[in-house]
Amino acid sequence: MITFLIILLAIILIAVVLFVSWFLSMKANGKCPLCAIKKLTIPRRITIDTSDANDYDNGVAKTPPMGWSSWNTFRNHIDQDLIMETANALVDSGLAEAGYQYVNLDDCWQSSMRDEDGKLQGDLKTFSRGIPALIKDINALGLKVGLYSSNGSLTCEDMPASLGNEVIDAKTIASWGCEFFKYDFCHNSVISGDCPAIEKIELNNLNETQYNSELTLNPEDAVLSGRAKIINLKELPSGKAIGYLNHGAGAAEFTVTTLPHGKYALTIVHQKTFRRRDSYAQVIVNGVMHEVFFPHGKGFSDSGRTQIVVELKDGENTIKISNPVVTVADSEYIQYSRMGRALKNASKQWAQFTQTEEKPIVYSICEWGTGMPWIWGRKAGNMWRTTHDIMPIWTSIVALYNFTLKHYQSAGPGAWNDPDMLEVGNGKLTEDENKSHFSLWCMLAAPLMLGNDIRKFVDGNNNPVEGNAALKIVTNKQLIAIDQDPLGKPAKLIKKVTGVDIIARPLLNGDVAVCLFNKSSSAKNIHLDLLDLVNDQYLLMRKANEYELHELWSDKRTTATAISTSLAKHSVQVYRIKTL
Repeated sequence: MITFLIILLAIILIAVVLFVSWFLSMKANGKCPLCAIKKLTIPRRITIDTSDANDYDNGVAKTPPMGWSSWNTFRNHIDQDLIMETANALVDSGLAEAGYQYVNLDDCWQSSMRDEDGKLQGDLKTFSRGIPALIKDINALGLKVGLYSSNGSLTCEDMPASLGNEVIDAKTIASWGCEFFKYDFCHNSVISGDCPAIEKIELNNLNETQYNSELTLNPEDAVLSGRAKIINLKELPSGKAIGYLNHGAGAAEFTVTTLPHGKYALTIVHQKTFRRRDSYAQVIVNGVMHEVFFPHGKGFSDSGRTQIVVELKDGENTIKISNPVVTVADSEYIQYSRMGRALKNASKQWAQFTQTEEKPIVYSICEWGTGMPWIWGRKAGNMWRTTHDIMPIWTSIVALYNFTLKHYQSAGPGAWNDPDMLEVGNGKLTEDENKSHFSLWCMLAAPLMLGNDIRKFVDGNNNPVEGNAALKIVTNKQLIAIDQDPLGKPAKLIKKVTGVDIIARPLLNGDVAVCLFNKSSSAKNIHLDLLDLVNDQYLLMRKANEYELHELWSDKRTTATAISTSLAKHSVQVYRIKTL
């Protein structure tokens, strides 16, 4: 026992010594150690203030996108023939007419190597015709095509991904006519909250006719905010620098009025210290944000030079430098926003270049809910995964529903919570479970992306297979109308009653959709007084003497002021309620 206590005390002492050493080293190098520690307390929550950022709003996904994705059934075994067969089945089965318009190629559509220009390309064997030709053929069917990449060095199946290649990849897929883009999270590299001490900023005009237009901005020229301050650093030639710019600690802002309009090389002269990964800063010039990565490691000298090209205007210019990254969520927000901007710019630029109508790209953020994207997702894209991957088993479906339901206030037209693709028709789900799954996704105002082999919905004569239970479920027009309601308000939990969830959402025409969901493994009797709905301000339901109740699976209509019914295990009943 005594030996154990001695070892424990030794470990604690070593940890304290290491912490104190790190703390003092941070301060000595112009860093804010307390700001760096903050990330340990809220690792998944964004700290960047997005209140002034505009919603992503690229003019599409005003209702939740509907289509099909290759991953759930085919995973990495896809080719051009399978995709074309699926596109044809989408039309022949009646799914396209029901609203399913996107044919989305998930991971493994791409070759393991980029082309000679550094662009993504289709697998040279399985997509030998090329992705542009495939998209053209699918477009000819009246459908749209989606593609996939990852916010990392590689995709989840270790194919080339787009982190660091956002602009070229966005331009590539926009030129192909892609109209949906899923951006995954495998092999991600987190942006560091570290920022070096800044000795000075140098500006020189890149226009040959104004060769002598240059300026040096020293620490005392800056307006400092937050904890940013001028520190003494004897290692640097000037002996001073702006410090405490790390982990959202503070910012330095310069005003420049003496230089003529033009493109300038902006050189950041900074301290070099040993780092395990690149440090980072954002340089905002007249409202335009430039990202700067300072190489990790340590050279033979104490100061380094890192350059970007910026544009200055005649008159007053502002240059602000900081590192707002504190948490992993901050890093994700920056990276996913970067790709979002690239996609919006690429679709516009391609339309201008070809003098054709723009094809905005629905941007699907797939970071698995790790950084609470329901908080910042609408600023970065059109939809965001709230959870990790779905599986075709009941517990998975219920878990994803439970988690997504809580974030109903985050979603709306052009910006949707995404509890992942549909598993209707997959695995060993019962018919009631498939109906519940589809109903819940419609109530959540979730994107409806089929994940089964829809070729099975079509017979040998290219006609829909009569009596196919899964096809009937996913083409229920009344449920789809709930999902696609233009008001775009997802369902919220109204009450729980002995294993049954009662959830409801308001609809544009004043109706209210109500779903009675029996989560439990036994049948349940349930009674709901509609006054419970009237009293909920979110639903905007008027009090009346009578209501029309339309149950959307049985298609039965009644008039009443309450619902009394029996629910089989794992089943739902969905009502569209109209005030009479």
